[in-house]
Amino acid sequence: MNSVAVAVDWEHPADPRPGPRLEHVRTYVSSGGTDGHLWHGVPTLLLTTLDRTSGRAARTPLIYGRDAGRLLVVAAGTGGPHHPSWYGNLVAHPGVRVQVGTSVFAAWARTASPEERETYWEAMTALWPRFDDYRASARPRELPLVIIEG
Repeated sequence: MNSVAVAVDWEHPADPRPGPRLEHVRTYVSSGGTDGHLWHGVPTLLLTTLDRTSGRAARTPLIYGRDAGRLLVVAAGTGGPHHPSWYGNLVAHPGVRVQVGTSVFAAWARTASPEERETYWEAMTALWPRFDDYRASARPRELPLVIIEG
């Protein structure tokens, strides 16, 4: 069976639907990352994944933490019953693109092990206490913690 390499247009990803998340992305991108990195006082990144159904790059703003050069994000989906689509995308295709401030780079993303999740959960809720609220409202769904390494 032959595998065909598909060219991904990382430079022109699909952005969120109209609303506050789209405005955040537009501010972040139009400023080259000098504006938009901090959102409501917390650091954010732009995560671009390969959409598992369309094959198109898709960009999402996310709150992030750091540990030893790794980036940490939570697939909270504001506490809804399903994982956000960006999470399903990176599970299917772990090669991602990340923008942190003015820095843009390719990276790999993976779901944290239960031990890693336990280790990092407190740091993520210290950044954004609503993650605990989202976790409570999402039950029985567990909110995945994702580790991104460049």
